[in-house]
Amino acid sequence: MSNLTNDNPAMARPEDEDAADLRRIAVSYVDEAFATGRHEGLDGDSLAHAALFAAFRDLVSIYGEDATAVFAETLPAKIKAGAYSLSTRH
Repeated sequence: MSNLTNDNPAMARPEDEDAADLRRIAVSYVDEAFATGRHEGLDGDSLAHAALFAAFRDLVSIYGEDATAVFAETLPAKIKAGAYSLSTRH
């Protein structure tokens, strides 16, 4: 069983640069899908919940429930540290 890798491109090792580039490209596709959904009248909350469901469904499919659960346990600390915030912290 594989483990989930660190998802922070800033912490990527040189050999992980291709993976970090692919993640940046993937985020641009997700951002575009959100923009399309909003244009079609969907609210951000619905889009975010659907995206999280799809993301966790795929992670479970790839890594299994246990590894995905361990990864999910790290999310509160990352969120509180601002890893997913667009604005700078004071």
